[in-house]
Amino acid sequence: MSDTLIKINRWPVIGPVVRAIGLPNPTELHRSADPYVAQPFLSKSFLLARTEGAYASSRLADVLQRAGGREATESVDIFVMDATGCRTVADLRAVYSVFHEEIRRIARNGRVLLIAPPVDSTLDPVAAAVARGLEGFVRSLAKELGRRGVTANLASVQPQSLDRLDGVVRFFCGPQCAYVSGQAVHVSAEANAPAALPLTATLAGKVALVTGAARGIGLATAERLAQEGAKVVALDIPASTDELTAVAKRIGGSPLALDIAAPDTPAQLARFLKENFGGVDIVVHNAGVTRDRTLAKMEARQWEQVLDINLSAIAAIDKRMQDEGLMRESGRVVCMSSISGIAGNFGQTNYATSKAALIGYVAAQARLQASRGITFNAVAPGFIETPMTQKVPFMTREIGRRLNSLAQGGKPRDVAELVTFLCTPGACGISGQTIRVCGQGLMGA
Repeated sequence: MSDTLIKINRWPVIGPVVRAIGLPNPTELHRSADPYVAQPFLSKSFLLARTEGAYASSRLADVLQRAGGREATESVDIFVMDATGCRTVADLRAVYSVFHEEIRRIARNGRVLLIAPPVDSTLDPVAAAVARGLEGFVRSLAKELGRRGVTANLASVQPQSLDRLDGVVRFFCGPQCAYVSGQAVHVSAEANAPAALPLTATLAGKVALVTGAARGIGLATAERLAQEGAKVVALDIPASTDELTAVAKRIGGSPLALDIAAPDTPAQLARFLKENFGGVDIVVHNAGVTRDRTLAKMEARQWEQVLDINLSAIAAIDKRMQDEGLMRESGRVVCMSSISGIAGNFGQTNYATSKAALIGYVAAQARLQASRGITFNAVAPGFIETPMTQKVPFMTREIGRRLNSLAQGGKPRDVAELVTFLCTPGACGISGQTIRVCGQGLMGA
């Protein structure tokens, strides 16, 4: 789905007029249609800066170089700042100074990643304040750089978790991160890591279940997981059987037509996975519905249907798989939340409740499953260009597209990229978290 505003800004005659009247001039984002490669930064230049006392620099330099990056001499494609030494307000001044001097070197569609100390790693109130202050710094920086297609994100990391930075750096500094900006993730050693952390073909031999896989974000996710070598079980409602069968055939997966809210679905799904695959490695809970009404006009059935499908069905499926031991060691579970669950939305008390609930759900499950190396995370999309948003009235759609730092809508593939990363062994340090795919939308935190 093309963005007309990006096109007309490039027209020699009309473009200057459009810009003169103050309409946005979005940068066309550089995305990748390819699977992961061993050296994703092969043609990229990087700048690695550090504050005094930083403890992640050696690891970061090793990751950047092994991924094919070269040290920048002029423009900078990847700017990584090791700020793990920040403990005082004076240390924040050092971060300001580095960016103040180097920010103009960051190339269009560049990547910025700031590595910070965890907020909860100290009892010193000032040190904790400084660590949290770095999040505000990155969020504001992302808004300044977004007009050039640059994304800026933060990863906090404990010294004992440095070996889990590789996948994080590769994602947040790579083309797969085109629509993820202004986000802060925590890299920890809470979930047991797999014995090996391969850099390519990371999902080969894995079995992945994707619900709501017939179209939209679910379809893009099923395709992306299959591209990385996963055997995908594509699940959707019986009414979508024809579409589902076509999708599964195209990606070499298995179609499964079930209504996830039906009482017997967890048992049927468990039986299917057990009989055909012996278990499952990846579960992506993407299926969901909206039944929008203001609370005064919302009927009880509209409340119940949304909560049943968006929340209760997920909990029931996970419990059944856990009870029967179908989720394998080092498994990955990703739930599709929404920025509505973070910020709320008019006429969506039911939907926002269900999506906010998933944020709490993954945080709790992450603690329970950490000993088995199983991670639980949530992904919160913003305005994504899907057939559903295409039906939105033109002006409403245009406003939705522009209310983010990148001034454009995302693609289903953008969401699929983050989901796929969270399903890889390289994401073993991220669990219990909610990450937005919204181009740093102005709605929500």
